[in-house]
Amino acid sequence: MQLTEKTQMSSREKTRAMVMTALGAAIISALSPISIPLGNFVPISLATLGVMLCGAVLGKKMGTMSTLIYLILGCIGMPVFAGYSSGAHVLLGPTGGYLVGYLPLAYLTGLFAEKENKTMLVAGMLIGTAVLYALGTVWFMYVTKMDLMASLGLCVIPFLFGDALKMIVVYILRDALKRFVPNRY
Repeated sequence: MQLTEKTQMSSREKTRAMVMTALGAAIISALSPISIPLGNFVPISLATLGVMLCGAVLGKKMGTMSTLIYLILGCIGMPVFAGYSSGAHVLLGPTGGYLVGYLPLAYLTGLFAEKENKTMLVAGMLIGTAVLYALGTVWFMYVTKMDLMASLGLCVIPFLFGDALKMIVVYILRDALKRFVPNRY
């Protein structure tokens, strides 16, 4: 009898984790297409807000899985990337490194958020964003053959203020949202 109850609880927890992961992917997929083209290769989008929010609320495992599902959806043709674009070719294009960089952003935000300390949450978002910028910029330079300074001027500097605002939003929303995700880590 006890084994059955434990199995049922485990199944219930697994189902809850799958639902939360799918909701996370849906949130990223809903926010990401909302974008402002800057006239260069990289638009301003709300994708990083969704990715950081998933990591902060769901933790490193479910947040990263939500992000991976989002990337897969975009690659198979769902119009979930910035500007409602999709396709594997987007990952191979100039912005592909930033898309792949969403995975460490979700993971690091979640890893630090699991410490249940607001300072650690901020540190996770900052470190995750730095890794995102590094991966994205290196890939951008490879694809476009631009030098580091030109790439930073197009792909990092215009986004610093907006990403800081997104971090503030995640910082504010996290506590309100995490109560809906019991046993999330």
